[in-house]
Parts: sequence; C-alpha cells; structure tokens
Amino acid sequence: MTRVEEAIKKDVVDQLYWDTRVDASDVQVEVNGGTVVLTGSVPTHAALRAALYDAWSVVGAVDVESRLDVRLPPSVLPPSDEELAGTIASVLHLDPDIGSVDIRVSANDGVVTLAGSVTTYWAKMHAEETAGRCSGVRDVKNLLNVVPTEDAIDKNIADDIVRALERNVLVDADSVTVEVNNGEVTLSGALPSWTARQCALEAAMFTRGVLKINDEMGLRV
Repeated sequence: MTRVEEAIKKDVVDQLYWDTRVDASDVQVEVNGGTVVLTGSVPTHAALRAALYDAWSVVGAVDVESRLDVRLPPSVLPPSDEELAGTIASVLHLDPDIGSVDIRVSANDGVVTLAGSVTTYWAKMHAEETAGRCSGVRDVKNLLNVVPTEDAIDKNIADDIVRALERNVLVDADSVTVEVNNGEVTLSGALPSWTARQCALEAAMFTRGVLKINDEMGLRV
C-alpha cells in the first residue's frame, strides 16, 4: 500500500470512528488505487449506509466497495420476517412524505422487498432509506415503480435538472451531462468531490417526472 493509500485508509477509519451512527469496531478498511473496500459487519442497515457515505466523503476516495454484513448484537432478539414486514409496512403507511398506500412489503431472512408504486423518485428512495432504519433489516430490495400524477416531457425534466444544477453552489453545471429518455435520467461527467456528485444526484432525484436515475458520473483524480 502506498503512502497515499495509507493516508486515505487512515482518514476513512477516523471518519468511521467519528461517526456516532456507525459502530466501526468490526469494520476493516483497505484501499487499492483510490478504491476503498469495507469488510466486516455493522449492527444495522442504516449503519451500513452511513459507513458507505463516510468512506465516499474522504478526500482521495474515487470508489467504494462494500462487503459489509448486517449482524444484530447477540443481546438483540431479531424479529421474525412477518414481524419485520409488518413493522415496515406500518411505518411507511404513516409517513406523510411518501404519500402512497400502494406499497407491499415482504421479508426473507431479514432481506426486505418493497413493491408497488409511489408518485416520485424521491419517495422511492425515501421509502428504501426508511425501511433500512428498522431493526433486523439486513438489506432492502427496492422494486417500487414511480408513477407520476401528471405527464412530464423529457425536455422539461432535463431543463429542470440543469437549472437546479446551475443554482447549486457546489456543482459546476457544465461538468454534468443530463440525458432524459422516457423519464429515465442519465447523469455523466467528472466531478471534483463526492459531495458535488451527491448534489448532482439530488438535483435529478427531487425533480418532478423522473422515473429512474442512471449514475454514470465519476470523480476527478
């Protein structure tokens, strides 16, 4: 491992131990040419997501590979799949930000599947994140369809995303290429940081009419 890779590794480890959302005691970090590899286990799916964000946020990290497992502490009794699915279904049904009752939840050995439909792409991702915060979830398969309440033209969707990028101080809109085909958005280009990349993704995620996002953006090295 080079000195640069050692520095990236140290920063990722420090970030994980700093983050109170993550119990990093069983997480191992390796770096290979700017790619951060996380192995080991964390107690919740939410902690797994947080660990990925922490690794991405470190200067010099150009890619993150997760080999993490979710393992509940021995003192915590895992819920049955039926209990887990019921809990998540209730939480989603009561969430005013999702605004849809057409969500079906099933679970198999802690792997939760979301099916049905929501009205926006953001609601789809919000449902996945909400489900992942429930104790006992090992992974989430998001099969939700986005069914907008009104028709949107691809050109209007693209224009809305570009304008959102132009308003964002953290993103150089000229560095992001936006293509829209039947509501499916593809973002490409090279950005200077993970934060800028997240801002570009959110510009598409929160735009009305977006059905799917293909992230083909990279980080400048």
